[in-house]
Amino acid sequence: MTNPLLSTAALPDFAAIQPEHVKPAITELLAAAQAALDEAVKPETPADYDTLSRILDTATERMGTAWHAVGHLNAVADTPALREAYNAMLPAVTEFSTAMGANEALFAKYKAVMAAQGPSLNPARQQLLKHAIRDFVLSGAELQGEARERYAAIQERSAELQQQFSEHVMDATDGWSYVASADELAGVPQDVLDATKLDDGGHKLTLHFPVYLPVMQYAENRALREKLYRAYVTRASDVMDAGSKPEWDNTAAMREIVALRQEEAQLLGYASFADVSLEPKMASTPAEVTTFLSDLAKRARPFAEKDLAELREFAKGAPLESWDVSYWSEKLKEARYAFSDQTVKQYFTATKVVPGLFSIIERLFDVSITEAQASVWNETVTFHELRRNGQLIAQFYLDLYARTGKRPGAWMDEVRSRWLKPGGEQQTPVALLTCNFASPVGDKPALLTHDDVITLFHEFGHGLHHMLTQVNDLGVSGISGVEWDAVELPSQFMENFCWEWDVLQQLSGHVDSGEPLPRELFDKMIAAKNFQSGLMTLRQIEFSLFDMRLHSNPGSEADVQKVLDDVRAEVAVLIPPSFNRFQHSFSHIFAGGYAAGYYSYKWAELLSADAWSAFEEEGVFNPATGKRFLTEVLEQGGARDAIDNFKAFRGREPKIDALLRHQGMA
Repeated sequence: MTNPLLSTAALPDFAAIQPEHVKPAITELLAAAQAALDEAVKPETPADYDTLSRILDTATERMGTAWHAVGHLNAVADTPALREAYNAMLPAVTEFSTAMGANEALFAKYKAVMAAQGPSLNPARQQLLKHAIRDFVLSGAELQGEARERYAAIQERSAELQQQFSEHVMDATDGWSYVASADELAGVPQDVLDATKLDDGGHKLTLHFPVYLPVMQYAENRALREKLYRAYVTRASDVMDAGSKPEWDNTAAMREIVALRQEEAQLLGYASFADVSLEPKMASTPAEVTTFLSDLAKRARPFAEKDLAELREFAKGAPLESWDVSYWSEKLKEARYAFSDQTVKQYFTATKVVPGLFSIIERLFDVSITEAQASVWNETVTFHELRRNGQLIAQFYLDLYARTGKRPGAWMDEVRSRWLKPGGEQQTPVALLTCNFASPVGDKPALLTHDDVITLFHEFGHGLHHMLTQVNDLGVSGISGVEWDAVELPSQFMENFCWEWDVLQQLSGHVDSGEPLPRELFDKMIAAKNFQSGLMTLRQIEFSLFDMRLHSNPGSEADVQKVLDDVRAEVAVLIPPSFNRFQHSFSHIFAGGYAAGYYSYKWAELLSADAWSAFEEEGVFNPATGKRFLTEVLEQGGARDAIDNFKAFRGREPKIDALLRHQGMA
């Protein structure tokens, strides 16, 4: 029987991939990629763009596609056997990619191509070569002897530790539960009660967000809220809660990850890992990022202090610990705006929101979206095609619901990128869109909070960036090659649609009556849009400054908690309890590619708010504005610098005004 990971079919056979397929397939594909690399660096191989692409991209893209499929299954359908198979091959994959990135002969070939062909190549290929040469340097291609060997060892160990960090967070999240009685759950919404009910009448509470958040928002039982809060904020940490295991503790992994990053930076001749991280980004120095964040913190602080004062006043002397804030905030919002998140949730069913989202994309970007058939890893996953004028331009998988064995959070990943293959065949992009919403219960459709709707639009923005590109060269098509602090622009841009009346009419339909969202309720939502925006802004700045300081000050790994405590003392108005170990599950920076880059969310928010203001000025569904955003931002991928994409769309440099206005802090 053919190994599905070795299939040359257009799409992976996700349902057929088994743990025993991983080692033989990846071993074979790595050998083919190594043979291609050896061929590419031979002196007699011409230093020619098309020749190198034909030899190298063909083999490495096939290997990468197979490894991506395994990695995706590891994130969304984890089993002990699959995890073992993935981890067994991770060192070999890391070793190959590190060796290729630091290959002196290949580096020389690329420089020769740039010198001989650079000016005659199209802009996308010029950009790709420029990025490749920069990345060779950042990958240690100029290192020699022991330094080169140490760099390779650091990459292998770092990959192992980051995978370990992610596994610990997943295991700690899946490994905790508490069976509560009906009496303990007074105030908790009925749909959560239905989803957690056991045959004996008890309710199994977990740390998965569709259960955790509504308990924190609505449970009248303060002791229950504290129990869940403690378990959630100490996941994968040195604080042992009921259900915790010492082997899940991320303390040592965290320290070693940061120490290895700083050592890598020193080997490359940089003062800190933050300096390395910023080389391919829009921001140029850690000081520039820190100044940006500190300025934003100063602007937001008066609003955050006002938010907190109003919350304390409303609570009328009741305790206001971290496990009380969500509860009292929801009560305050209900009292002030006469609605609750739970009321709004009844109007957003997955069966209405998803087709509504598709309709908006079809209208804005002149595409059609239809459901199609493909092999999937879970029965709830759907597969879709994007077409324009009948021609296939992209495909995507949609995996909406939380479950055991699935990594927390929401993200977009890729199966493959747009690429005009050396033989002339056009490869279309395929995306993976993953969320962790509450599953349907009984015969009713899944209910989404408005925040869930925003999350779905956000991830689909990433998907559109990947799928609507018109760039044909791997490395700069879709989101590839886009500066990390600009990659959130399309995703945050898409969030704005979730606050438009005409859009919400398409997305909403009451779970029982089918009636769309009433205007009165929408007006209350708009009035509450910036509820506690000061507190939320400071929270994001807290995470961003922690990340930047941790990676810009060598030696900070010695006391990660102190770095975070110092940042909180400087910017936070709500200080969490001393047992809080948020950093131990901060996968974005320790396992997710955002190291010294978490500030990107606020940086890109400035860009997205300013981009959206063009739609506010010209009309949300103005065809010309939508077309301009498509051609100047989404279709460009990484073939042009992000600031040039922005200026081509907006006609000027970005301004902070729209961001402050959108967040009620003008």
